[in-house]
Amino acid sequence: MSSNTIVTPPLPPSTTASPQRSEGLTWWRRKSTRRQIAGWFGLLAILLGAIIMLTPLLWMLSTSLKAEGDIFVIPVQWIPKQILWSNYPAALTYVPYFRYFLNSVEVSILVVIGAVLSASCVAFAFARLRAPGKDTLFVILLATLMLPGEVTLVPVYLLFRIFGWLDTYQPLILPSWFGGSAFYIFLLRQFFLTLPTELDDAAKIDGASLFDIYWRIVMPLSKPALATIAIFAFFGSWNAFQAPLIYLNTMEKYTLPIALRLYLSTLGNTHWNFLMAATLVSIIPPLVIFFTSQRYFVEGAVLTGIKG
Repeated sequence: MSSNTIVTPPLPPSTTASPQRSEGLTWWRRKSTRRQIAGWFGLLAILLGAIIMLTPLLWMLSTSLKAEGDIFVIPVQWIPKQILWSNYPAALTYVPYFRYFLNSVEVSILVVIGAVLSASCVAFAFARLRAPGKDTLFVILLATLMLPGEVTLVPVYLLFRIFGWLDTYQPLILPSWFGGSAFYIFLLRQFFLTLPTELDDAAKIDGASLFDIYWRIVMPLSKPALATIAIFAFFGSWNAFQAPLIYLNTMEKYTLPIALRLYLSTLGNTHWNFLMAATLVSIIPPLVIFFTSQRYFVEGAVLTGIKG
């Protein structure tokens, strides 16, 4: 071989993927496709759950628009043959419904105000103040969550009887003005702990008192948690059945849950269409309050667990 012969080095293998290899990627191995399928299944599960949850509400709406003879017809008629919108005014005049409605509004508003103010005061003390035995008291407070309400039912009733508060709204309202619930205090304390203590120090330097720190700094920054407490307190008071049943004896003082019981009859001639119509009207205020304050409710539920 001549010394002037030039040897050409072998070419490197091509880095371009072959068409056969690219076609070998199956659709179920693609990450984006798997995410889309998971998303569709999740949406389907949510829709199925929503339909299951809305079925009783749809049945109530259908029953409220039926004649009494068509309520228990088999198979169920979801769309009545004759829609009777007149059932609603008849149901609201069958008993003094608006009197009971105003009673519930009055009690619920006072319960919400008391629960928010008292629970926030106690939670502020647990979250911001220093005192010997504070942690022990907080543990005892949390332990009351495991105590069933039926255990304290008789002692509390006897206490209210001694005070002469039977057949009044005091037993329904005043407990909320003394802390309301251990759960409310716990929820607000967790939220207050997420607020920086530097705000308190700066306010003290400016001469602010503890009440100023609580009212002008902590409370305005805690709107989501306060809205969550207000929603829980309103729902608990609006739907309360046991306490009004025990403490109220005069029919004019009944709240809505007790008044709805008046539509039932022990003689077998219950007006189920009237009962369903009145019940649907009674759930309008909770629905309005929840959907108008849903953003604060979700934000408060998320932020209260950030710091322990």
